[in-house]
Amino acid sequence: MNFALAAELTALIRDLEPKGITVSVGGEIGEVGGKNSTVEELQVFMDGYLEELKKRGPNHKGISKISVQTGTTHGGVPLADGTVAKVKIDFDVLARLSEMARQRYGLAGAVQHGASTLPDEAFDRFPATETAEIHLATGFQNMIYDSNGFPAPLRASIYDHLKAELRGEWKEKDTEEQFIYKSRKKGFGPFKLELWSLPADVLDEICTELEGKFAFLFDKLKVNGTRPVLDQFIKPVDVPLKMPLTLKG
Repeated sequence: MNFALAAELTALIRDLEPKGITVSVGGEIGEVGGKNSTVEELQVFMDGYLEELKKRGPNHKGISKISVQTGTTHGGVPLADGTVAKVKIDFDVLARLSEMARQRYGLAGAVQHGASTLPDEAFDRFPATETAEIHLATGFQNMIYDSNGFPAPLRASIYDHLKAELRGEWKEKDTEEQFIYKSRKKGFGPFKLELWSLPADVLDEICTELEGKFAFLFDKLKVNGTRPVLDQFIKPVDVPLKMPLTLKG
C-alpha cells in the first residue's frame, strides 16, 4: 500500500536524520497525470499512514505536506511539434485538499506538481488557495535550453547524445520533438563540464532571463518579505561532516 511504504520511508529518514534536524518529508496520493485527487483519498491515505507510522515508532514525526493531482502532469504534455499542451488546474480541488491537510492532519498543505507549464496569470491563484508548495523545475530547464544565449552546437550535441543513448526510451508514437522534450532533463549530467565551462557572457544572458522569472514568481507567489517568518521557525543546526576517504589526499 502507498501509505505503508510512505510510513516505512519516513521512519527510515527519522532514524538517519542528524540530531536537532527534522527533515521535511512529503507524501503523494494518486498518480500525477491521472484523475484528480479527492478529499476521501487524502483521508484514507493519512489515516492509514499515521497508523503505520505509529507501529514503527510512537515518536516519529510524520510528513509535512502531501502531493495531489489536480489536472497537471510532471513537466507538462509535449505535443507533436514539441510545444506543451495547455493545462487547467482545478483550484477548487486544490483548496479543499489543502484545507483538509491543514485542519485535520496539521500539515502545511497540498503540493502542486507540474506547475511550471502553467500560464503566468495562474500563479497568483496558489497563495489564494493556500497551496504549500509548487514544482517548477521543468520551466527553468526549458528556459535554459530554449534561451537564445544557449550555444546551438552544445544543444545539438546534447540532443544527439540523448537520441543515441536513450533510444530505448523513445516511444513509437512520439515524434523526435516529443522525445527530446521528455528526455532532455537527462542531458545536464553527461555535459556538466561543458555547461560549467560556458563563457561568462553566455552565463550572464541565461541567468538574467532566469532571474527575471524568479522575481516574477516571488511576487506572484507572495514570497517577498517572508524572511522574518523563515528566521522565526527555521533554526540552522551545525552538522559536522567527515570528509570521505576517497576525497582525502
